[in-house]
Amino acid sequence: MLLLCLGLTAYFVHHAINGRHGFEVRSRLIERSALLEFEIKSLEAARAKLERDVALLSPAKPDADLVEEISREVLGFVRPGDQVLTKP
Repeated sequence: MLLLCLGLTAYFVHHAINGRHGFEVRSRLIERSALLEFEIKSLEAARAKLERDVALLSPAKPDADLVEEISREVLGFVRPGDQVLTKP
């Protein structure tokens, strides 16, 4: 009877530590959760910046500085009289 109790206890302890819902799996899930929380925060910051840029480009009253920045960097436009330097 004692061996049966020890065997069952060992079985349940093993599965509590190494099983599908054991302590090791739980610790890995907690680590993954922390990594995903960090990724979520960085994506939320990027989204907030994009929302701010979209608000500045509203058709009612676009921000002149942002429009100029986009036209220069993305589209490659320059103002008349600007000197353009190219890399060799």
